[in-house]
Amino acid sequence: MEQTVYFEDYQIGSSRTTSGRTITETDFVVHAGHTGDFFPHHMDAEFMKTTPFGQRIAHGTLVFSVGVGLTASIINPVAFSYGYDRLRFIKPVFIGDTIKTRTTISAKEDDPKRPDCGRVIERCEVINQHGDVVLAADHIYIVERRDKPGGASTDGAKT
Repeated sequence: MEQTVYFEDYQIGSSRTTSGRTITETDFVVHAGHTGDFFPHHMDAEFMKTTPFGQRIAHGTLVFSVGVGLTASIINPVAFSYGYDRLRFIKPVFIGDTIKTRTTISAKEDDPKRPDCGRVIERCEVINQHGDVVLAADHIYIVERRDKPGGASTDGAKT
């Protein structure tokens, strides 16, 4: 789905929650193959029985990629991702856990490099089936302004 949302349209505090997705052993294996991360924390069930976790834990980058992917339901043609800050792996995710992502607009600021755009900060929290936040990060978007500096609007008319 495509929806045009300009910088001025974002409201601090607005939030949405995605549908859920269950993490599987196949996810672990495929992610390990893609990344080369075959550490025993993710791949060795017997080793992990001897740890406080008691079982294999998902790669943090797996949880991050699935959590972010769950949010990718709306294409905004006037925004693009500038990156992520403050990424934290808060709690472990196990095979069989179901995660969803809650996003909340937490801040808006001018973009010092692009006067015709602003930065929108979206707090992303990945939540497990128990309601625990397992991962958090700030997603930074660069978003076009509807009202451009110098008085021109996006349709070219003077404001």
